[in-house]
Amino acid sequence: MTPAFKAFIAPARRKPALWRLALGIVLMVAVIVAWGAALLGGVYLLDGGTAVRAALRSMVTPEAPAGTLLLLATFIGMAAAPVIAARLLHGRGTASLIGPRVRAARHFGWAVALVAMVYMASLLLFGLGAPPEPNLTPDLWAKLLPLALVLVLIQTGAEELIFRGYLLQQLAARFPLRVVWLVLPAVVFGALHYDPVTAGDNALLIAGSAAAFGLAAADLTARTGSLGAAWGLHFANNVAALLIVATKGTITGLALYVTPYAADDVELTGTLIAADSAVLVAIWAILRWRLRP
Repeated sequence: MTPAFKAFIAPARRKPALWRLALGIVLMVAVIVAWGAALLGGVYLLDGGTAVRAALRSMVTPEAPAGTLLLLATFIGMAAAPVIAARLLHGRGTASLIGPRVRAARHFGWAVALVAMVYMASLLLFGLGAPPEPNLTPDLWAKLLPLALVLVLIQTGAEELIFRGYLLQQLAARFPLRVVWLVLPAVVFGALHYDPVTAGDNALLIAGSAAAFGLAAADLTARTGSLGAAWGLHFANNVAALLIVATKGTITGLALYVTPYAADDVELTGTLIAADSAVLVAIWAILRWRLRP
């Protein structure tokens, strides 16, 4: 463990008991479910049961702006969950989940800038072979963009707070083996992306790709001692995948373009996932080399 990572997990070492972690996971699930129920309750109060059923359908197949915005809004509860668990069960605040503020902000900016440059180059190359298809009109997309960016920031921050913040820290405080605190949260992160209904035969490959992303993000967190780089990498990646060019048949409601292929296209999607994984490895390597605590 680097000195920066030891400092990052030090707050978790004050109350590292496994029963606290287990109860924290239960509490986080309860907070997430309660927030989701509150959102649907708000929809019900505004427009009744028919609107709730429509909202649920729109979140299951988020191909329109309203459904996608509502889906992203559910992550507000996920962002609150680890903060509440850390405070109530471990006596520590939000800052302890993120790491040093200035370092996290600096590394976030570096990661976003690097991913943006790489993805712009990739988009130009991709467009030469298989141009993306228009989705939202440019004026509607521009109107929704500020709110969409805020919600993607919350969505990615929520996942980082849980998987590279709370879980990683509490596991590392208890177990010195990297296979436990680095690999286990990444495997769970990948498993939660397993969606055979949408991805068909590509589901396992996509879940594996998400797990690889989780490994890269966790390693950057251990390397730098903050969530900044991992959060920046995640945010920029999801802005590209949700707001710029979304994969057809997935979460497309806020995207300016969609791909000419669907997530369950075995021949093309598998090849592109392999290419995306290679790009991820390159970005991870550059960030790991460039960033210092």
